[in-house]
This record gives sequence, structure tokens and C-alpha cells, in this order.
Amino acid sequence: MRETVAAQVHVEKREKKKTPLETLSVVSERHGLPTLAERLAALQGWLNTELSDLEEHIQALCNEPKSDRAWSAAQYLLAQKGKRIRPVCVMLAARMGGRDFDVAIRNVAMACELVHSATLLHDDVLDLGDKRRDVPTARVIYGNSASVLGGDHLLIEALRRVFAAEPTLAPSLVEVIDDMVTAEALQLDARDTFDPSKERYLDIVGGKTAVLFRWALEAGGQLGGLSSKAIENLANVGTYLGITFQMVDDILDFKGASEDTGKTALRDLKEGKITWPLLLAFERDQELRETVKHCIEAGITIDGELCERVAASVEATNALTDTALEAKKYADAALGALQTLPSGEAKHALETVIFTALERSK
Repeated sequence: MRETVAAQVHVEKREKKKTPLETLSVVSERHGLPTLAERLAALQGWLNTELSDLEEHIQALCNEPKSDRAWSAAQYLLAQKGKRIRPVCVMLAARMGGRDFDVAIRNVAMACELVHSATLLHDDVLDLGDKRRDVPTARVIYGNSASVLGGDHLLIEALRRVFAAEPTLAPSLVEVIDDMVTAEALQLDARDTFDPSKERYLDIVGGKTAVLFRWALEAGGQLGGLSSKAIENLANVGTYLGITFQMVDDILDFKGASEDTGKTALRDLKEGKITWPLLLAFERDQELRETVKHCIEAGITIDGELCERVAASVEATNALTDTALEAKKYADAALGALQTLPSGEAKHALETVIFTALERSK
């Protein structure tokens, strides 16, 4: 019964769904960022055919006959609207080298989205998440076991597509998946010990988030025939972009109401994850530091009134404002690395992607 209701909700959402870049453009304009909105609209127009083709093939994968419950869980998540920023990175890096969108580019772009979606399915099980992208998580509808196996299905499908597109890229994608699993395990271990370390935070973010952005730009650059130096610079853009993206996520966890972000409000805090705003706040508020330390070491969930008190303390220390400034430093570093790359529409579009990661509200 739950699966039937979920399917009906998704049919309704798909019928009136905007493309990812159109959605970002509307959000940018609503938040007083007309210049970014205009840039996103231009990017949407430039990549309209490619994005439409990508969505068509993602939906085709969603509409394939369901071979098992695990595939149903995977299809449920894929059918929801996503930003598709990682596939866009593949497209733009390839365009920078002069290669137009073709079957190989599409397969690698889809592989990025499939790996990303697989990690979301797994994360929601690890974190006991109950809401993502404005709807119940796959684990709520299909169960934890199906969600884990659904993520595994997507990882295998991603590797198949990369092998079909360019077999030489497959080993590096395996390394990316390995890095993501290692970082997730490191974050899991960190929940049981109070270790407010910026180095550990960056190790986790580098493996969980930045590594896939890095690979998307590297793979696109390789497919586009760029020089090894240009690909190395694109990789740096991806690393800085990924860290920017995650730090903005950290801010949204504190500032965004559930209906705005599409996620459970203060989810990271409730799960005891030490994010960048908390690291800054610990340096400035010893009482906050001791409170969180006690909760983590005693196995006490930071929830309810306690959660609100911790969030208020983080706000009072200006940690959110300074996290935004730190995110901007990484965005500026990404823009700096981008300046060494060939000029043109693709480079301009990648600048827009970086600005979007920094200014987004979801």
C-alpha cells in the first residue's frame, strides 16, 4: 500500500517538474540573485538538449520493469528531482575540450548521478533518514535492506556504463567508490568519539563529496581530449567545488527549515555529526563544546530542546556566517583553478556551477 501511494506521488511530481537548472534559476531569483538567475537560465538554454536527453534516459531507467524490491527502491529515488550538478560537470568538461554530447558522454554523466544516488540510499539507512527531496526516503517506503541493495544495483549500473563508454575510466571510478566508502566509515567511527578536528572533517568531505565532483570533471576532460595539465586543473576545480558544496550543506542543516531544504531540519546535528559550523563554534564557546562532548561520549542523542539550544549557540558564535566565508574561500579557489583553462562558453558555464554551489538554498 505504501509503495502504491509513493508511486502516485511521484507521477504527480514528474508531470509538473522543472528541469534542475530551471529550478535553481527560480530559487536564485527568489532569493535576490538576479545575475545568477540569468546565468543559470543561459546555462539551461545552452545545455537544454543534453539535459533533456539525460533526464529521458534516467526516467527510462526508472521505468524499466522492476526485477526486485531493491531495484524498486533505487528507481524510487532516481525518479525524484535532483540538481544533476555532477552530470553537468561531465558535460561541460567534455565541451571544454571540444567534444559534443554523445552516447559516451551521456553514459559517464549518468554514471556520476547513479553513484551519487547510491550513496544517498546508503546514507539514509546509516543515518535513519526519513525525508529527502521533499518526500519519504526509500528506506521508509521499501525498508533498509532494499535501500542498501538498491544502492548496490546503482553502483553496478554506473560501472557498466563507464565500461561501455570508456573502459580506461573504470579503475578510477572504482577508486572513487572506495574513497567514498572509506570516508563514510571514518564518519561513522567519528560519531562514537569526540574529536573536533578540522583535518578529519576535510578528510571526510574530501572522500564523501569532493571526490565525485573531482572525478566528474577529470572524466569529462579526458573524454574531451584535454591536456594532462588541463585535466589536473579541472580536478582541482572539482575538489574545491565539492568542499564548497558540503560547507553550504552544513549551513543549510542549521538554517534551512524542512520545507525549504527538502530534508529533515538539523539532521546532521541530531546524528552527532561534527560539521564545520560546530567546529568553529567549539573554538568560541567552551560550554557548547563540553555539552556536545558529553552527549557524544554518553551516547545521548542531541534532539528536541537540546538540539535547539545547540543550534542557538552555533548561531550566537557567528559560526554560520564564518562557515559561509570559508565556503567562499573554496569557491574562489575553484574559480582560480578554472582561470588556467581554455576560455569559452564551457568555462563560463562552469563558473556558473561554482556560483550556484555557493549561493544555493537547497
